[in-house]
Amino acid sequence: MQIQDLPFPDPGVPDARSGPRFLWWLFRNQLPGQLKSLAWGLLHFASVASLPFSVGLAVQAALDRSGGRLALAGGLMALACAGNAVGDTFLHRAAVTNWITAAARVQQLLSRKAAALGSALTRRVAAGEVVAVSTGDVEKIGWFVEALSRFTAAAVTIVAVCVGLVVYQPDLGVVIAVGLPLLAVAVLPLLPRATRRADVQREKAGRATELASDTVAGLRVLRGIGGEELFLDRYRRASQEVRRAAVRSARMWSLIAAIQVLLPGLLLITVVWYGVHLARDGRIAVGELVTVYSSVMVLTYPLRHFEEIAMAYSFSRPSAKRAARVLSLDRATDTAGTRDAEAPSGDLYDPATGLLAPAGRLTAVVCGDPDAAGRLAERLGGHAAEEGTSVLLGGVPLDELPLECARTAVLVQDKDPVLLSGTLRELLDVPASGAVDPRDALDAAQCGDVLAALVQGSLGADDPMDARITERGRSLSGGQRQRLALARSLVTDPEVLVLDEPTSAVDSHTEARIAQGVRALRARRTTVVFTSSPLLLDRADRVVFLHGDTVAAVGGHRDLVRTEPRYRAVVTRETEAEAEAQSAEVRSEDAGLPGGAARDKDGALSGDVTRKPGDVTRKKDGALPGGEGPKRRDAAPGRLEQLEEIEEFEEFEELQEIEELEELDELDELEEIEETA
Repeated sequence: MQIQDLPFPDPGVPDARSGPRFLWWLFRNQLPGQLKSLAWGLLHFASVASLPFSVGLAVQAALDRSGGRLALAGGLMALACAGNAVGDTFLHRAAVTNWITAAARVQQLLSRKAAALGSALTRRVAAGEVVAVSTGDVEKIGWFVEALSRFTAAAVTIVAVCVGLVVYQPDLGVVIAVGLPLLAVAVLPLLPRATRRADVQREKAGRATELASDTVAGLRVLRGIGGEELFLDRYRRASQEVRRAAVRSARMWSLIAAIQVLLPGLLLITVVWYGVHLARDGRIAVGELVTVYSSVMVLTYPLRHFEEIAMAYSFSRPSAKRAARVLSLDRATDTAGTRDAEAPSGDLYDPATGLLAPAGRLTAVVCGDPDAAGRLAERLGGHAAEEGTSVLLGGVPLDELPLECARTAVLVQDKDPVLLSGTLRELLDVPASGAVDPRDALDAAQCGDVLAALVQGSLGADDPMDARITERGRSLSGGQRQRLALARSLVTDPEVLVLDEPTSAVDSHTEARIAQGVRALRARRTTVVFTSSPLLLDRADRVVFLHGDTVAAVGGHRDLVRTEPRYRAVVTRETEAEAEAQSAEVRSEDAGLPGGAARDKDGALSGDVTRKPGDVTRKKDGALPGGEGPKRRDAAPGRLEQLEEIEEFEEFEELQEIEELEELDELDELEEIEETA
């Protein structure tokens, strides 16, 4: 596998049972690259290890005044230097390739897992931890995977040199063969403590990253309430804890590095002292002493890879553990699906709650619990966070469809949609049916002021579609981000569109226009809107009220306001006591009506009502003759305020139409004056 071949066509199914198992799985999946790195590593270390033998041969040839052996030693040194250069170059290339491909594989696995889980991922794993795994942890995992082959080459070289020294000079070779393994294992008692300190550092760094991410995401709100200093102080304290943990970890690793320098030095002193003693006794030649001495000097280089692999493992093990924890998360439903790929259509029905969204209709859903509404919206899109009965689209269970087919048929826009950085054209360049023009979607979502703001904030962008959007749309207000996200969803034009509080940050007049635009653009398409806004509810074809986990009432918005106290309490923000009092008053009034009387759709009396001569009749505005009594009852102020808001908007629309007509009349008059002149 080469870097230019990335990304992988299939990154595979990881072994996420534990961190070490995941690391071993990565190593096995890169076996060809690891073998290539091992081969170049053996060439590199063997060339380095052969230099002392060439030097010893040259020294002995000079002492013996042998020109032939001196030339041979020179040729061997040149060959060793060439092998060292070639091996080191291609070892580095192979190691970097292994590092990058391992990191890319992990990132690809994480991105696929995030796409499969959707918003359920951040409910099961902290967002900061996901960021830490996909950035810093990926690099540490790649470091260990690529270092493993270099460590193996270094270990094989050390064993081969020790065996060769024992054969070449048994007296000194035995000392080196015993001393080098002791040097390699001398730092093992310190590794658990160093690993624990590294784990603490990683944990604190993850907390600091999560705190920084949350602070940046909520910076606009923090500035509004004056809480940025509080969160900055928290981040300062968290960063100082990370610094102290990093210093403690670095102290331990510096101690290990010092031991790796001290002990080889002691071994070298021992070899020189013992070698000089053997040379005095005539048991070893000067050239052999130089060879053994140089070998000990050179072996300190591959010996450092023992320290590196220990450090790489201690750093990558917690990272691999976190990555394995994310990759071990599964969807509540089968991602592959048991049915063949198809595009179902028809009514959307949830057997668990009894929610029915007829095909081609705009259905508004009112739920008292926002979290429950979010979970239901995800389940309607086939993204159920828990196992349960599947949602049916045209009688076809969404859970049995392949994930791509389910997401194509049903698009869910959650209450906090994300805008990616780039131009507006790129933002709206999404998989779509092609039936909805992006500009029509922007008009339906009332994005006129958003386009003006984007053009004003982008230099050299005459066309709003070329205007740039900053990361997550942070330069825009919450309402502007919501409207752009809504336009993106409308462009997609799915069979079923599920919107979770799409206008919670929009003013009432704009909200009503959005409701009208969405209704017109989504004609003959199924749309489900989770909302408690009377302006949206009043323009829905049908309203479904959920109490708890089941459908409690279905009907029109105004009918439900009058007849369903629990619905009225959610929509008008009444307390339960106020809702019960209002319901009791209506029932008592209805019970006291004359025979055959009833209330019509608007709540007025109808039927056979016989009035007595002294009956008092209310005026058109609801007041009694002579100014007696209040204009309206005070028992349901919330409902009346919402109805007044709707009436106010309707009057606002009428006034706008009158103003437009007046402007047209003025233009006609001006044209007549110009023609006369």
